Amino acid sequence: MKEISSYVKRTQKDYSMSFKLQVVQEIEQGKLSTYSACLNYGIQSRSTVVQWLRKFGNFDWETQTPSNMPKSPEQKIMELEAQVKLLEKQKALLERQAYVADKKAILFDMMIDLAEKEYHIDIRKNSPPEQSTTSEKKNKKQ
Repeated sequence: MKEISSYVKRTQKDYSMSFKLQVVQEIEQGKLSTYSACLNYGIQSRSTVVQWLRKFGNFDWETQTPSNMPKSPEQKIMELEAQVKLLEKQKALLERQAYVADKKAILFDMMIDLAEKEYHIDIRKNSPPEQSTTSEKKNKKQ
């Protein structure tokens, strides 16, 4: 016996504009997730709902921020707390990098001192660099 499937392939044209806008509005209000919208309304693919959100929703997909959706004070607090945590991590990383850079500078200083002492040459220039004598001669000839 052949089983009859209830699966019917749908296209974007099968859904009315008002239906799409209703689904998008319910998702943006937090009443539904994209997955539950698919289950509740018989939408076959979550990507279809995401596509509607991109086309008709209030979320700015370029900058990944809501364009005109009002945020509750709790949402703002959570975002600010997340931002503080991120900034604290970045600060700790930069402090670590500065510490390592300082240690490297001290180490390189010690290496230069050792090389100057060992090979009896001046590696560091104490005075500002002046033009070489060859470039001075070229300037006088011209």
